[in-house]
Amino acid sequence: MTPARGLSAIARSASFRFAALVFILQLLSAGAILMTVRQLILDELIGDSRALSVALRDDLLSTYGEGGGPALVAAIRARLDSVGNADTVLLLARADGRPIAGNLGAWPPNVTPGAPWRTIDLFRVGGAQPERMELVSAALPDGGRLLAGHVVESSLKLNRVVEAALLSALLLALPLALIGAWAAARLIDGRLRNIAATARAVGAGDLSHRVVPDGSGDAFEAVGLSINVMLERIETLVSELRIVTDGLAHDLRSPLTRLKATLERALGETSDSGEQAALATALAEADTLLAMLSTALQISRAEAGIGRDRFAGTDLTRMLGDLVEVYGPLVEERGFTISQDPAPPLRIPVHRELLGQAIANLVDNAVKYGAGHIRLAAAPTADGAEIVIADDGPGIPVERRAEAVRRFGRLDAARHVGGAGLGLALVAAVARLHGGTLTLQDNAPGLRIRMSVTG
Repeated sequence: MTPARGLSAIARSASFRFAALVFILQLLSAGAILMTVRQLILDELIGDSRALSVALRDDLLSTYGEGGGPALVAAIRARLDSVGNADTVLLLARADGRPIAGNLGAWPPNVTPGAPWRTIDLFRVGGAQPERMELVSAALPDGGRLLAGHVVESSLKLNRVVEAALLSALLLALPLALIGAWAAARLIDGRLRNIAATARAVGAGDLSHRVVPDGSGDAFEAVGLSINVMLERIETLVSELRIVTDGLAHDLRSPLTRLKATLERALGETSDSGEQAALATALAEADTLLAMLSTALQISRAEAGIGRDRFAGTDLTRMLGDLVEVYGPLVEERGFTISQDPAPPLRIPVHRELLGQAIANLVDNAVKYGAGHIRLAAAPTADGAEIVIADDGPGIPVERRAEAVRRFGRLDAARHVGGAGLGLALVAAVARLHGGTLTLQDNAPGLRIRMSVTG
């Protein structure tokens, strides 16, 4: 798999999308909270400044109402000279805007008396640079103008400090959101892995495996308990089917064995050539029926997972070598050749008898339907081993390979050769018993069969 495809597969996975969703939601929540805090702080700072400005304006208007212009001028000067009013902005101006008293050199041209709040940058008398101010104005009865407000530079600086702190908090929230998303995805993944492990075990034939409940009572546990109930029912049905199958196979085997013995006695007692030929044909058919029963029973047992208790360490390289020796003379009679790829000992736990029969079936098929050279090989894999049997015959078309593996599946080329169509079905069942798979491939020319087993 290429890196691009690997990343694409990860991006499509439910765990990744769930983690991304959690990460985005946490990030959005943190951003929304921090923006709300910033706005509340800013509103509080500006609100305080405006409240003080309104109170100052109203107080000065009250002074004007009581003592007129001279009292207002005296009050403005007293306010500006008092301690604690360093940020206060006041201006009393004539109707034409010329200043009478205050710390602004002139009435701002863009401020209309009695207009709503204005936030502007102005120079105070003696100031070297403009300052941001929140101003409120009023028109006096004599045509004069009154301007009151506060310098909000310190409030804005405090707001910038708050913004920097909030930005730092947001940057800190990024790794925390990633950790939270990863932990949430791992939690969900862990709950699903418990169910997936049970599904894999049951798929491999271990019907006794169950989802372990954790007592949380959530949806995952409810799914697990439902699966356990389903598996209990399946195990019961499989057990009943196994009993019926075994009983039927044994019941049929006895009369077939008696039939075979009767045919053998009859064959030995007759001297008529026609009768001998007929009895020999019937005897061969009886042998075929017995072999079919035995193979079908082996397939059922393997698919039900029976036989795992008989796994033992076996050298697959040596097993293949023994088969090459056994089939060597038969292959030479057919004009073929057979060999084993050189390999070191490969010892893994397997059901020796069943696996040996499965590999023998594959070699026997190569002898019957293949041609040229038959090659056997065994190689280790990450979780076990892989056995390969390849030949130079006509092979099997891609569209008919699934049919060839089914029970009693016989392709047209095999109709003229004896058999019941259970060989590859048995091999596939044995592979599943060992936690592996059976794969049919093109050998160009011929057929390459890969059988994997887990150690």
